[in-house]
Amino acid sequence: MALAGAACAWAASQSYDMPEETAVFKPGPGVEHAQNNCVTCHSADYINFQPPKMGSAFWDAEVQKMIKVYHAPIDEAEAKGIAEYLAKTY
Repeated sequence: MALAGAACAWAASQSYDMPEETAVFKPGPGVEHAQNNCVTCHSADYINFQPPKMGSAFWDAEVQKMIKVYHAPIDEAEAKGIAEYLAKTY
């Protein structure tokens, strides 16, 4: 019985307060795609830590990874807009 109680306590949902955002996306065509989707899961700082000037193939693969591996709820039109913005801006 005690083991079952411990399992239930472990499975209870957790919540936490996110720190205030300190980074912002660079301005550019399509920035709204990133602002509307990316910060749902991570800060804008995450993008600043990626290698610079990697181009379209890199950013398309990164966005698809977020969708397929991390299950980011981004539709294909938004995914294309995010990848294009990131490739042109970062």
